[in-house]
Amino acid sequence: TEMPGLMALRTEFGEEKPLKGSRIVGSLHMTIQTAVLIETLVALGADVRWASCNIFSTQDHAAAAIAAGGTPVFAIKGQTLVEHWDYLDRSFQFPEGANLILDDGGDATLYVLLGARVEAGETDLIEVPTSEEEEAIFAQIKKRMAETPGWFTKTKAAIKGVSEETTTGVHRLYDLHKKGLLPFPAINVNDSVTKSKFDNKYGCKESLVDGIRRATDTMMAGKVAVVCGYGDVGKGSAASLRGAGARVKVTEVDPICALQAAMDGFEVVLLEDVLSSADIFITTTGNKDVIRIEHIREMKDMAIVGNIGHFDNEIQVAALKNHKWTNIKDQVDMIEMPNGHRIILLSEGRLLNLGNATGHPSFVMSASFTNQVLAQIELWTKGDEYGNGVYILPKHLDEKVARLHLDRIG
Repeated sequence: TEMPGLMALRTEFGEEKPLKGSRIVGSLHMTIQTAVLIETLVALGADVRWASCNIFSTQDHAAAAIAAGGTPVFAIKGQTLVEHWDYLDRSFQFPEGANLILDDGGDATLYVLLGARVEAGETDLIEVPTSEEEEAIFAQIKKRMAETPGWFTKTKAAIKGVSEETTTGVHRLYDLHKKGLLPFPAINVNDSVTKSKFDNKYGCKESLVDGIRRATDTMMAGKVAVVCGYGDVGKGSAASLRGAGARVKVTEVDPICALQAAMDGFEVVLLEDVLSSADIFITTTGNKDVIRIEHIREMKDMAIVGNIGHFDNEIQVAALKNHKWTNIKDQVDMIEMPNGHRIILLSEGRLLNLGNATGHPSFVMSASFTNQVLAQIELWTKGDEYGNGVYILPKHLDEKVARLHLDRIG
């Protein structure tokens, strides 16, 4: 009942099975809500294999339930980066090959396209990794090339399109298209109004504080919280912390978003001016190096630091590896600075609402995932009508998604 959009699509398309013949690789957080998405895709005729797009976000009981139903799932909570890319590779191994991608963050798309470029002769692309993540993906690409020469090129040619869930992945797609490297149509699900203005905002509004509370049991009333970024995710995060009683300040480089924050009643500040006074720091931007090592060293003792943007490089976690770490519990670490001050880092800088809690509520995810299913149907049934580019679902489908959820809340 909390995912009315997906249930409505099963009723509307269940007999028609518009996804029959499709072989969908899913790279998206393996949660209970995603389980309902997978079951919907299967009910509409798709063959599906799934991996998680985040090493901490899997809900093992959800993965087990889907696997028990016959859909291959390659995901466990707390998987290593090496396992992460191995599992993603396994999700592509349909006997007849994959022909659609449902992505969150762009990892599945990146894997195929980067591997194909290396097979085409650009071997320098994977010679010098600059991070632990790159070490893992480069090693997996080399492993697949050794086991199945030509696999990436063949897979790239078979993919009819990709639908992308999140802001970070959409940025990757637009960058690929700008460089002439996007070889199939992509549907930007993130910028559907019923995704970005609901999942990103209202989802974060409920799940951010849930994650912080489960991780730390801290009382947020009266605490000073800094939200870095005031896009849709930042707006939801600031509202979440304000609703919990925190005194919220916002950092923002975009003057329009900064003005919105000010007019919403938040104090807009420079990060450097609040390092020694704030209790909680949350990054929401999708950019890298938002909170750097020099910032962390200036924070007050036992400041809580977390991220709710897609990737783990918004906070310079790699620069903290040579500091003293004490694991408090799963996905909660205390890190000691040279001056004796300590910080509490949540989910190693990855999505804290999924690493430390269970993510967004089902209702708001139903809106996002209804868009995903409609995008997959569009790519499978009308993909030949699209050129290689990045597209947004038409407004009438956005409005349809909204209507499907209105009745549930009266």
